[in-house]
This record gives sequence, C-alpha cells and structure tokens, in this order.
Amino acid sequence: MTAPLIGITMGDPAGVGPEIIVKSLAAMTAPQRQGIRIYGNRESLDAAETVLRTGLDIASLDVDHVDIPGPLPAFGKLDSRCGEACYQFIAHAVRDALAGSIGCIVTAPINKAALNAAGHHHDGHTGLLAHLTGIPSCHMLLASERLSVIHNSTHVSLRDAIGRATTERVLATIRAGHRHFLRLGNPAPRIAVAGINPHCGEGGLFGTEDDDQIAPAVAAARAEGIDVQGPISADTLFHRAYTGAFDLVVAQYHDQGHIPVKLVAFDTAVNVSVGLPIDRCSVDHGTAFDIAGKGIADNGNLDHALAYAARLIAHRKP
Repeated sequence: MTAPLIGITMGDPAGVGPEIIVKSLAAMTAPQRQGIRIYGNRESLDAAETVLRTGLDIASLDVDHVDIPGPLPAFGKLDSRCGEACYQFIAHAVRDALAGSIGCIVTAPINKAALNAAGHHHDGHTGLLAHLTGIPSCHMLLASERLSVIHNSTHVSLRDAIGRATTERVLATIRAGHRHFLRLGNPAPRIAVAGINPHCGEGGLFGTEDDDQIAPAVAAARAEGIDVQGPISADTLFHRAYTGAFDLVVAQYHDQGHIPVKLVAFDTAVNVSVGLPIDRCSVDHGTAFDIAGKGIADNGNLDHALAYAARLIAHRKP
C-alpha cells in the first residue's frame, strides 16, 4: 500500500511560500512529487517558477487550486486577499485531512496581519487549526535534532502567559508531549519543565508560581509514570537538554522556548501541532516579505518539515 499524501498549504502568496515549495518539489523525483498535494494558487506558483527557473512543470503538479480575485498579489506586500487565500488553503487541507485523503498537512508561512485583515481573527496556524478541527486548543512543539520544546502558551502577552501557567494546563502540556514522543517510538521520553520565574522563584523571593502551580503539575505527571523533572531554572535547562539530558522541554511561554531553538536550529527546526485530530507540521519561519520574489529564499526548512511529516505518517496507528 502507498503512504497517504502529504498536503502542503502554500501560505501567504505574497511571501516566500510559493518559492520554497517550487524549490523543494523541483529537487524531488517525479514519483516523490506524486506523494504531494499543494493547496494553493497556480498563478502564484507560476510566478515563483518564473523567478526561479527550476524547470519544474507547474501544470503537472497536484494542486487544490484557490482563486485570488483581481490581479495577482505582488510579492512582499501585505494584502487582505492573501489573508483570505491563506485561510482557504488551510481550510481545504483540513477538510481533506479529516476525511483521510491526506496523511499530514505541512504549512508554509502565513502573515497574521493579512489573515486578520481578511476577517479571520486567529493568532496564527495553531489557533486556526484548532478552530477548523473543532477542538479548544492544541500545543506548539518545536522539534530539532538536539533540542525539542513544547509550549504551555504561545501567542499571548507575557502577562497572560503567566496567568496560563496553571497546574492543570502545565500537566496537560506534559501529557501532550509525552504522548507525542511515545508515538514517534520513544518508549520512555525524558521531559523537563522550565520554571517561569528566575531561579524558579528562589524559594519565593522572585515569585511563588513555580512552587504553587508548576511543581504540583510535575508531581502529578510523575505519579502517572511519566519521566519528568522540574521546575528547573530556564537559564540552565536548555543547555542541559541540548547536551542530551532530556528529550523534551516544556516551556512556559513563547520566547522562553523559541529563542533557544532558533539559536541552535534556525534553519532546521520544525513546528509541530500536538493534540489535533489530524497531523500538521510546518516550517519554523515567517513569510519573509523582504526577500519574497527574489529567488533567494532557502527551502531547507521546508525539506525538514516534509521529512517530519513522512515520519508522522509512518508512525500512525492503523
């Protein structure tokens, strides 16, 4: 039996999404391309190929085409039409993933301002995918070769992130990361939970959230048989994880987790949505409007995301 298709959503047509998709597909063999379906706009892919001149036959690709009204959006320009197109690309891919006709969605970058300008008020892919699949929320996991981080909160203010570091939510994040690593074949993932305050509050001198909220979540997870430690001061934890002490770190907020991963794996980290009823992973970079349409965008991150998607499909239970 052949593996299910991987569906690539094109992301913002004015960004680098069309270019990196064309570059990645041009480097594949024809049989490899047969395992890919693109959710996007053919004219945008044609425009990217005109810039890149890879020789890829765009007409031969499996494209779930979405029209963009009016003239083709210019590369590098914020356009609400692109926000609407992004939404439709993702909605079509989710529809097919829920139906089982594609095995994993790989998303190219969207522009949150364009998405909201089109009337779709979500904080990014993670919130939008949760909305489209009918679940309250899911978790963002950044995966790289030597450092993987799952986030307790992402696109909220730091003030709100502290409020979300409840015992229940931290425990749910630990469980989600544990299940994900079990699925990928790790029988006993080693998880560490980052503290939210400097030095985990230093016995209450710098805040009590670590003692009152995070430590009980770790204790509850350990009682369930999960190999988890914490809270551990974030200023040392990520180095320990990077050098092999842990398989996964639970970060309490966006920058706490994103900064170390992007420092050590800027071009290779993959963004994974954990807890959805479908599989989705993504490049870990933005639309790069400043270089869009110049033919210089690097598709390496997309290649890593496609490889991770294939891994998720291979480890799916029948």
